Amino acid sequence: MTPIPTDWALHTTCIAADFVHQLFACHVGDRQPLASPPLALDVPTMLACRQLARVLADAYANPIQLDLDMIRYNEALDKRSTGRITKHEDALLQKFPCSSQQLLEKPSVLMDSGGHIILWYLPDTISPWIQAEMAAATVGMGYLLKTSITSGQESNWRTFSGHFHMSDCHLLTPGCINIAPCWFQQGREPYGFPPTGGFTPEVSAMLKGEGGPKVILSMQRSALLASAALRVMHPELYWALVTTQMKLARWAMENELDGMQCPLHRDPRSTPEGFDVMTSVGHYCDGLMTLSNLGIQLRYNSSAMVGCSGHIVRHGVTFRGDRFMWAWFMRDSLHNFVGTPRSEYAKYKDVDWDVSVSA
Repeated sequence: MTPIPTDWALHTTCIAADFVHQLFACHVGDRQPLASPPLALDVPTMLACRQLARVLADAYANPIQLDLDMIRYNEALDKRSTGRITKHEDALLQKFPCSSQQLLEKPSVLMDSGGHIILWYLPDTISPWIQAEMAAATVGMGYLLKTSITSGQESNWRTFSGHFHMSDCHLLTPGCINIAPCWFQQGREPYGFPPTGGFTPEVSAMLKGEGGPKVILSMQRSALLASAALRVMHPELYWALVTTQMKLARWAMENELDGMQCPLHRDPRSTPEGFDVMTSVGHYCDGLMTLSNLGIQLRYNSSAMVGCSGHIVRHGVTFRGDRFMWAWFMRDSLHNFVGTPRSEYAKYKDVDWDVSVSA
């Protein structure tokens, strides 16, 4: 593990992540007493870590194995499979048919036929005060969100105006932006294909300007939770993330009404072995995430967190109301730039955590 200097803000993230990992091990190993909270954590952060660890443990205790080999599935994908080409998706379903249709409503871990973890489903994970922080931060980025909207659907579907509707709450602004400082410095890749130029909202200059630190600080607690979740989901990948100082964050806000939806898609520039962490909050109802190539749907209400291989899982969301989503994507190009070796697929280990953690 790369040591983090104590005077870095990231040091607190590492402390919180270790705390969540220890609590998770206590819950899974049915050990008492639980790990004591570190003095470096304030009360809201400590309570949020406890809630996250409990839901992670509940998910781990409910593994669901699918009849799918995700390694072979990844090999069958087109190099830049966006999940938006119907012909390609139909061919994949013929080769890798869904064995059943399921609706999940409680914390779960989805595995492939070899025990490799495909997805962590973590409902009721984000505490109310952190949801409030995320909402306030979203309002504060209204100008950037407003200028992100585009009129072209084919190459820029993530910012296409038809996928967004104005909110009844006038403070909320629909849009979709990226605010990953390191991504803008190195490893930057546009969405879409030449000669369109793809989706490249101009927020890098803003992050370097007077308001940049405020934007980043407004995200710190939710980013801390995403990093702490990864500490449990995939320890090897978590430390790869830390070496980039959480600057792999991709942030998006989606404000949609009247049963609108985030279309089915994949995230082809993410590493297939990794987990994209998606958090969803807001005033909405009937939230449903569809994993079309797995035959799974997730009840996706406010405060939910999902960690999945967005490169492999074709996913989309429907809901009614105002929803904003913050997601952290594992950019393979950035890991390649900093020389981080490609990780293995995370594998479910049905072991005695009381023994394995103390060893």
